[in-house]
Amino acid sequence: MVAKLDTWHHTKAGVCTFACIELAIAYGFASWAIDNGSLWLYAATLIFFVGALQNVVRLMGALVHGRNSR
Repeated sequence: MVAKLDTWHHTKAGVCTFACIELAIAYGFASWAIDNGSLWLYAATLIFFVGALQNVVRLMGALVHGRNSR
């Protein structure tokens, strides 16, 4: 199951999906961090935002080069 998910994550659709999910999670943590003021929540926001950024860069590379994101 995990191997299938990993294989799918390296496709264009998988990278795009993971980027959108990570952006949504980062948004949720950012909203919670602003309300709460916790540094741990700001750190979680940063971690998920960087992950989403990495997926967006992989997706752009895959679209430019016309191949999967590996």
